[in-house]
Formats: sequence, structure tokens, C-alpha cells
Amino acid sequence: MTAERPALRIALCQINATVGDLAGNARLILEGIATAKSAGAKLVLFPELALTGYPPEDLLLREHFLTDTGEQLQRIAAATRGIVAVVGFPERIAGARRGPMDGSGSGTSGPIATVLHNAAGVLADGRVQQVYRKLHLPNYGVFDEQRYFKAGDPAGATIDVAGVRVGLSVCEDLWLAGAPATAEAADGARLIVNVSASPYHAGKGLERESLFGERARETGAFVAFCAMVGGQDELVFDGHSFVLDPHGRTIARAKQFEPDLLVCDLPGLPGAEQPAPATIAGAEQEVYEALLLGLRDYVEKNGFTAVVLGLSGGIDSALVACLAVDALGAERVNAAIMPSPYSSADTQDDARALASKLDVRVHELSIVASMDAYRQTLAADFAGTEEGLAEENLQARIRGNLLMALSNKFGWLVLTTGNKSEMSVGYTTLYGDLAGGFAVIKDVPKTLVYRLARWRNTPAAAKLKGLAALVEAPIPSSIVERAPSAELRADQTDQDSLPPYDLLDRILHGYVELDRSREQLIGEGLPAEEVERTTRLVDLAEYKRRQAPPGIKITERAFGRGRRMPITNGYRA
Repeated sequence: MTAERPALRIALCQINATVGDLAGNARLILEGIATAKSAGAKLVLFPELALTGYPPEDLLLREHFLTDTGEQLQRIAAATRGIVAVVGFPERIAGARRGPMDGSGSGTSGPIATVLHNAAGVLADGRVQQVYRKLHLPNYGVFDEQRYFKAGDPAGATIDVAGVRVGLSVCEDLWLAGAPATAEAADGARLIVNVSASPYHAGKGLERESLFGERARETGAFVAFCAMVGGQDELVFDGHSFVLDPHGRTIARAKQFEPDLLVCDLPGLPGAEQPAPATIAGAEQEVYEALLLGLRDYVEKNGFTAVVLGLSGGIDSALVACLAVDALGAERVNAAIMPSPYSSADTQDDARALASKLDVRVHELSIVASMDAYRQTLAADFAGTEEGLAEENLQARIRGNLLMALSNKFGWLVLTTGNKSEMSVGYTTLYGDLAGGFAVIKDVPKTLVYRLARWRNTPAAAKLKGLAALVEAPIPSSIVERAPSAELRADQTDQDSLPPYDLLDRILHGYVELDRSREQLIGEGLPAEEVERTTRLVDLAEYKRRQAPPGIKITERAFGRGRRMPITNGYRA
């Protein structure tokens, strides 16, 4: 570009799409196009699979779903007079012939079938002008794109917008060096755009900026990354769209965890308008906001009016209660306090104090009589045995039944309160504290639970934009300082049978998230006895995790979509 040429104004529209809501997603895209045009943009970007939401999973196997998607795309295209829009959608190519075995669409025999591409449509002058097809289809972690899509052409694709050559890419295409970005740059692209639905984990926003900065330097082009925002089942999309200059420097950045339209002038010539890059939250605030978004969208998108949780006076349920109130408002949160003979007066007082501070509705449900009834019913069969885990777990299962009864009666979503550390080693009770509809902190290690609780008690947390409530320091200090306990027997603490949580979480991080072997963990200086005990518990608890409700992914490798291990498993390493 020459200095005399006017800057190209682009708009990055990060929308909160809902999987399957084709009409609703199309409406968001049309609104984004209209706003971008009003701002004077010549090019507007929307996220990967923005029209269907991400990930649409086996909806993509339904012909009528694809037909309806195509009709909505044409409807959007009709609104593109005077602007170019790049919109993510699944492209169906009918009449391709599948191979006899692999279903890849590359064979020379077999039935005629539909081939799908994860595509970006270039919409302009009232129609679909061009289609770019994603080259690199991720098939690791939470991704399963090779189940549905066929890869595109390594040559990539370029378009001309207001005299500027623009290269196209979709998400993973810019995570890897080389094609299509290098091919597009060789074809004269001065701007490479990337439409994405990149799921969040802690710190991923800056990770993307750094990685895409490498692509900018490799190609000598500007890079514009347009991301999805919102919660979809276990995944959270954090937004954080950005524009980088050819040196990899961030010149514009959109907000995290909320819809936004980022308007930016390229190539940053004198007189061009550049918004100040949005600031990036600190570590605890970022994770807290991700949990808020994931919880709020799960409740709203699935049509729940309210939630209910068991409030024990412990740190986990305290954090979940704060998240629920902050995400939904106190009027939509119900707390059940369900004391047993082993519930201390201190924890019960703390539970009530927290509920009062948060101004949630409290349901007092003693389980003492229910415990007696269970014991009497089981007395003959349990005669002659020592009391132990079976009797302890009755308490959790009674509480789970009561919460589900409230859910059935009033239509409330039951929030479970177990954390990742407990989920890892099986310190959860089937049909008890594991029972529920949504596991808010399922992927939050115990040490991070404490950090989040302490952060929520800071003055800055109560001023966080977007909170449904502005309650300062809601968690009693005694909850944060008390040794964690399930209170299922007298004088019980978690550390009676587990390593200290700071040590436990280090072992779990290595074994669960990094796939370290026992020998590697011990070689890193972790105590051999605790490594052996912890990893054995992780392996034994797989059957429980399969029966757990979905929960929000905030680490690089969460149970469920991100880590899939066999239940019956004879391998030990």
C-alpha cells in the first residue's frame, strides 16, 4: 500500500451465537452488518460457523438442517449492498462420491453423498460471491471436525476489498505455519483475516495474540482475528478479537466475554481511527468472568428460570453461590441448607451468613430424620458390619434427592458444587453431590477455588461490569480459612485421606492435563507415595466422571470433551 491510499476500515463482529438457532444467529449477523455499514466499514467479519453456532455436532448430519442453513445464508447475503461480509457456515456440496470404507469423500466408488466443508462465505452485492474452505481440521482435545468436514485447498483464497488484497482463513488455519497464509501472502494479500470459534482456557487470549503475531511476521501482512463469544454446554468462547500489524503488534482488541463490534482502520496511516485496545483481565478475574458467561448462557439458552444448590458452609458451594448470583441475580437463586448430625454449628452459621449477604432464598431442610429412616430400612442387611463409607454417603444421597425434588417441583436447574480436584480422585458421591444439571466449577482445581473466592471478596470484584449483583466481600472469612471437610463423620477433614491440595493439584495437573507418567512425576520431585495414591484414585474414578453433569471448561484439558479415557483400563504407567 502507498501512503496516499486511504485506510481500509474493517469491522470484527464477535457475536454470541446459539447452536441450532439459525434464525436468531442470522438476526445477530444482519444487525452486525447494519452496524458495520453505519460505522463506515468496507469489510465485516463474523466468527467460524457463526450461522449455526459452534460446535453444531451431529446437527450437521441432518439434511434439513443444512438446507435451512443455506436459506438463511442467502437471506443474509441479500443485505450486503455496499459492504463485504465474511460469514462462517457449513457448506454442503451434494453429489460427491464417498469412498467405500473411509467416508472421506475422496474415493472412486461407494454411494453418492453430501460432502461438508467448514467454510467462510464472502457475501457482497446481495449474493454469495466466493467460499473459502477450512484447510486444517482439528481433531484433538475438544475438537472433532474430521468427523464432519473435508479439508479445503492449501492454496487458500483471496479477495479484493477497496483496493486491498485480503487473504481468508478459518481458526486452525492460522495456528499452523505455512499454508494457507503463506500462499495468500504470496498472492499479494496485505491483510489476512481469520474467523474463529476458539474455545477458552485460562490465558488463551494472549496465547492467540502471540501465535498469530508469528503469522503476521511470517507473511508481512496485517492479521485480523474475529472470534465467537458465549457459552455452549461445556465450552466458553471468550471473544477477544484483535488486529495485528505486520510486526505482530496488537493495534486493536475487542472485549472479553461479551459481544462487541471492533472497528479498525488499516494500515494505520496518519489520520486513521484506531480504538484503544481493550484491557485484559488478571488471571482470577478472567476465569471468574468465563465461569459467569458459561453459567449464564447455559441457564438462559436452555430456558431455565432459576437455579438451586446445596449450601454447606464450605468453600466450593460458597463460590458457586456467588457465581450464580453474579450471573443471574439473587431473585433466581435458591440455596438449600441441609444439616446432618455431623454438620457443625460454625459451617451452618457461615452458610446462612453467606445466603443473607447474597440475599438468596433459603430452604432449611434437615436430613436427620431421613438418615434415621434409611438406617432403619437397612438395619437388617447392615447388621454385623462396621459403619463406614456406605453410611457416610447416605447423607450426600439424601441431599441429592432433596435438591432434585425441588428441581422437579419448580423447574429449577440443580447446580452441583464439586471441583476438579475432587472430580479427579473420585471424592464425589454418585446420586449424591454428583447429582444435578450443571457442574459450574467441575474444571476448577481446589487451589484455584480458593484464589477465586479470595478475589471475589476484593473491592474490585464487586465493581466488575456485567454482574447481576454488586455484593462486596460476600464470603465469610471463616469459610476461606477453615480446613475443608465433607462433614460426613465427626472431626473429618479432606486431608485425612488426601495429600494437601497444593501438592494434590500439582500431581493432578501433571497426570490429567499433561499426561505425565508416574515415573515422570516422581522424577520432577513429587513424593512417590502420593503420586502412586493419587494416580490410582484418578484411574479408578473414571466411571464416576462419565455420570457427572456437564461443566465449564477453563483449563487446557477438562474431563469430558477434552479427556476421554476408557473405564475398563488395565494400563498403568
